[in-house]
Amino acid sequence: MTKHSHKLQRVRNIGIAAHVDAGKTTLTERILFYTGALHKIGEVHEGAAHMDWMAEEQEHGITITAAVTHAPWREHGLQIIDTPGHVDFSIEVERAMRVLDGVILVLDGVRAVEPQTETVWRQRNHFKLPTLFFINKMDRPGADFARAMTDIRERLGVQPLAITVPLPERHAVIDLIGQDLIEFQGEQGELLHRTPCPEALWLQVAEYRETLLLAAAEVDETLADPVLAGEAIEPAQLLAALRRGTLSGQLFPCLGGSALRNLGVQPLLDAVVDLLPAPLDRPAMLAQRVADDAASATESIHISTDGPLAALVFKVQLWDGRRHCFTRLYRNSLRPGDSVAFIGADGRVVKEQIARIFDLDAGKKTKVELAEPGQIVLLAGLRHAATGDTLCDPEHLLSLERIETRTPVLSLAIEPLSSAEDDKLLSALDKVAQEDPTLRVEEDPDTGQRLLRGMGELHLQIVLERLEREFHLHVRSGRPAVAVRESIGASASVEARYQRPASPDGKHPEVNASVGLRVTPNARGAGRQLGGEPSLTPEGATLSPEQRQAIQQGLQQILDSGPVQGAPVEDVIVELLRVELFAQASSPEALTAAAAKALRQGLIQARPLVLHPLMRVDLSVPEEHLGPVLGDLQARHAVIRATALHEAGTLTGGAAGSEREARVQAEVALEALLGYATELRSLTQGRGQFSMQFERFDAI
Repeated sequence: MTKHSHKLQRVRNIGIAAHVDAGKTTLTERILFYTGALHKIGEVHEGAAHMDWMAEEQEHGITITAAVTHAPWREHGLQIIDTPGHVDFSIEVERAMRVLDGVILVLDGVRAVEPQTETVWRQRNHFKLPTLFFINKMDRPGADFARAMTDIRERLGVQPLAITVPLPERHAVIDLIGQDLIEFQGEQGELLHRTPCPEALWLQVAEYRETLLLAAAEVDETLADPVLAGEAIEPAQLLAALRRGTLSGQLFPCLGGSALRNLGVQPLLDAVVDLLPAPLDRPAMLAQRVADDAASATESIHISTDGPLAALVFKVQLWDGRRHCFTRLYRNSLRPGDSVAFIGADGRVVKEQIARIFDLDAGKKTKVELAEPGQIVLLAGLRHAATGDTLCDPEHLLSLERIETRTPVLSLAIEPLSSAEDDKLLSALDKVAQEDPTLRVEEDPDTGQRLLRGMGELHLQIVLERLEREFHLHVRSGRPAVAVRESIGASASVEARYQRPASPDGKHPEVNASVGLRVTPNARGAGRQLGGEPSLTPEGATLSPEQRQAIQQGLQQILDSGPVQGAPVEDVIVELLRVELFAQASSPEALTAAAAKALRQGLIQARPLVLHPLMRVDLSVPEEHLGPVLGDLQARHAVIRATALHEAGTLTGGAAGSEREARVQAEVALEALLGYATELRSLTQGRGQFSMQFERFDAI
């Protein structure tokens, strides 16, 4: 094992993710405090969290941008990314997950698996990341560790495995691996008092221990006989089996505690070191090798100092007014002054030079002279690199899988207060859009207005606040408008001819072509399909590559701007039937115009539809407010998919009985949800919560 490989075995590159308000950032603050990376705990509710360094994060009390930091624990280096929980900023989670080796998924002990938890879980599944669950807020009335475990099993489809059980009334946890009672003492819970677990308490958790042993035996056959025989199992043996199962994705260890009350965080840190992977434990990544002869081949990328450079830009951010790229290195190393190349999203090869390299600690950066494999660093000097680009050796071009970005669903017309600031606004919007792939700046072709497109109301609000704070730009904005698509409700076959006679002066020759096609509705979400091998007239005629491309171009023009509202056309099958050529008159220009004319007529005849974005909405409301909430949803033409009631625990103040909480799942058009957060607060006396995510475009 090389010196660098040995060093990497002591690295844990992890992320912390959850539904909004489950306590991710509070947990990260405790991790930094207990590891000695911070000497004072910053609280989110006071706007003083170390990881929420942006002014907008401190003002709103939420995480908006994924922040990177470092912390030492048990002679290991933890590289931590704290991610946002709000659905509007899910791209931050997506691109963080792309470069992580493992993840801590934080759950609220009262609400357990919430809507955004499921979204994060799907992102985690995509990258197959080994996962620890931390059931947080166990000090709250109504928190239930066993019920949260059941929720994980039922809603996420995996078997959680308890390794610590919280006892908030004793400010302690039971360690099921070492069979100890760990009490958290001192002003900030920094002193751990570990004693053998009393028998009375152990009997309450013996079933969890039995489940743990059986799960470990399934992973490690050498433990099967001792476990079945009831023999004592050494903690080191048990940990080794649990680590193997966690890394393979078979086991999902679960810990409990309360980050705010300084309960159960240190055992979680131990679990990160003992159970989550080092960079070398993760499988190799696949990259496309692009050669000069345009041939491509698949290449495995292992984290190593050997071989040509491979690094992924997973985020672009403005820092002190300058462009910086968050980058994870996979192979070889980087120094200031190194030349790199990358293949952009448009397929062009771009060469640039690294000016400076920085290490990261939330909102602070420190200049370094070397970046090694496995590290996440900040690179300055790259003017064109964007999210998802693979930095590589100019002589060895590679392309790792790009980061998936979602299409914006909400738009806002904006303009500067003064026309003199128009250029300044354009420049600022360009910089902000480079940071955020889910943000688009476009111009409405009908009104000439500048449109800011994003993932939701909060997303757009944060952008406007940043324009004011960072760029000192005050802008006027209209009411949010929803992005739509077009489709058809029937089939139609048409033939259209485009003809223009030659000009009298002979400068413009005659153009003449005819195209016949059929349009058919496609299944919702299936997208658009272009195909068909047309019959050609006159007999014996052939289409040149330029003419074929011209026909495709004409079809694409109409599909990008439909006949009803000029919106993109989706869920349609276009089949070419006939093409009639007129010798030299059937130029590419003629074929483009004829194809566009035919498709436009076909869409108009095929009962055109406008598709609106439908959102999946998940609500949690007290049972007493369920009636008004359902009535309001029906007034918004929602389709209620599921309603369920469950106990939310003892009422605050020690009153007897329990409060029942209703969970509602519905489909609602996005237009009907504008301003819904305020309405829900009004209907539920501020106690209702909801989250939404894009489901599909559909007719309403």
